[in-house]
Amino acid sequence: MASLKAQEAITPADNQPTQEFFNTIQDSGPSVAKVVENAKSATAKEQRMTLLQGIRLYPKAVAWSILISTCIAMEGYDISLVNNFYAFDQFNRKYGEQLPNGEWEVPARWQAGLSNGAYVGEIIGLFLNGWASEKFGYRYTIMACLVLLTAWISIFFTAPNVQALLAAEILAGIPWGVFQTLTITYASEVCPVALRGYLTTYVNFCWGLGQLIGVGVITSMIDRQDEWAYRIPYGLQWMWPLPLFIGIFLAPESPWWLVRKGKTEEAKKSLLRLTSLNRETDFDADETIAMMVHTTALEAKITSGSSYLDCFKGTDLRRTEIVCMAWAIQNLSGNSFSNYSTYFLKQAGLDTNKSYAFAMGQYGINMVGVFGAWFLMTIGLGRRTLYLYGLCGLCAMLMVMGFLGLVPEQHREQASLATGSMMIIWALFYQLTVGTVAYSLVAELSTRRLQIKTVVLGRNLYNVVAIICGVLTPYMLNPGAWNWGNYAGFFWGGICFLCIIYCYFRIPEPNGRSFAELDLLFERQVSARKFAGTEVDVFEETIEGSVVHDYQIQKSLTVHATTDATELEKKAGLS
Repeated sequence: MASLKAQEAITPADNQPTQEFFNTIQDSGPSVAKVVENAKSATAKEQRMTLLQGIRLYPKAVAWSILISTCIAMEGYDISLVNNFYAFDQFNRKYGEQLPNGEWEVPARWQAGLSNGAYVGEIIGLFLNGWASEKFGYRYTIMACLVLLTAWISIFFTAPNVQALLAAEILAGIPWGVFQTLTITYASEVCPVALRGYLTTYVNFCWGLGQLIGVGVITSMIDRQDEWAYRIPYGLQWMWPLPLFIGIFLAPESPWWLVRKGKTEEAKKSLLRLTSLNRETDFDADETIAMMVHTTALEAKITSGSSYLDCFKGTDLRRTEIVCMAWAIQNLSGNSFSNYSTYFLKQAGLDTNKSYAFAMGQYGINMVGVFGAWFLMTIGLGRRTLYLYGLCGLCAMLMVMGFLGLVPEQHREQASLATGSMMIIWALFYQLTVGTVAYSLVAELSTRRLQIKTVVLGRNLYNVVAIICGVLTPYMLNPGAWNWGNYAGFFWGGICFLCIIYCYFRIPEPNGRSFAELDLLFERQVSARKFAGTEVDVFEETIEGSVVHDYQIQKSLTVHATTDATELEKKAGLS
């Protein structure tokens, strides 16, 4: 009770601070020099921290990040359903048209619409997310999207025609777009440098997990001849939202978001919920919060605002460009071509069941590739190194697939089998490098103030490129269109080579760097090739601003309310 009275004495009922309040802060609030000292100590501890130390200190952060990242599995699940339902006779009878030969098939225009409908919704959701998550917080934004998704699943389950199915794809794409960026951002903000690369790339594992579950469900429904062959897979989407909603409701908010909002005491409580009760002796929550305050103040000094327009101003223009290209290169490196492995395997004479088995194997490879990428990062390979040399390997394999098109016609089946097998190897190499590492790059290379919006812009470029590639690739391979066949490997190999050149000159190495160090490296326009070897001292920079001021106010209130309550009561004449 005394603490409450003390706080009321220096902060009147109308919440307008008195002169005595500011005098109190000046006397006992942490100075800017103290904030910098604490931030420097916390930064040094984080950079000395090993992987095992990080896991022991932040086991709850790992668990909460894994839980929230699982939202991505919902998108992977539905995308795998859409692309595989076109082979279901009952699905085609319900949503397709009858051909002259008596067979039923969803028209190509509606196949393209359904496949790209989710991308359209995701683009809308991504832009909404850039505003909503920064205003309402990560947790509430995700929970609202889970509620919406629960409603949209009912449209999938009961869709009377293909038009309703398309509407469901577009509407469901809106929350999926939110999940695509918030899961990565949350993972990057709740963990220290030692865990950042692992938790951000885990999102890619969840994508593969959803696809694998989807193909597994479809395989189990192949022999069904009724409408439940497609209704059951759609209905199973309801298994995701409720447990995820409960878990996210209980999860702590990102302490970085709370610091940006000036809620440093709440940020400290959130940070303590992310760390183990049996903390290492040198861990200090106040120092870590001071590091967040220092970084946020430094970014406020470098970055003038936090709107989408600010992503294209000053040093943030370069960061936005790199994040956008890191996303786009995932598709430009030939990913859409490799997804047609089952097409070439069918040309080699494999039946439908075996083709689906190969598809499941490829999705399984996607998941294993994430663990392989973790191993490569653990032995010291940086993000830039993995990304660059990964693109070199992918380019070489695409060229080999192109040269397989030169095999004589009488050996066409063997060439198709070799191409399909090569695509599966390509998928493994892709997931070991570009497919997984991109998630870490986009989370680390943007500023904290603009991270959500920068990642939104990057993911939207990814979606636009995916739509373009999704339209071009069928034309390249379809015998009734361009009929390039294996020669499409030359096209994608050439595009991949251009990506290698871009990566060499533009994508820097963020491994082991604090967010503040990355801010200064970009501000000083350090070349991407020199990022890893350039030393910077972020604590030479002067910091001021509302974030530091709010931190001083809250720390002062906390100190007085807990240690000097009696003295404050005397000053206020309440004793």
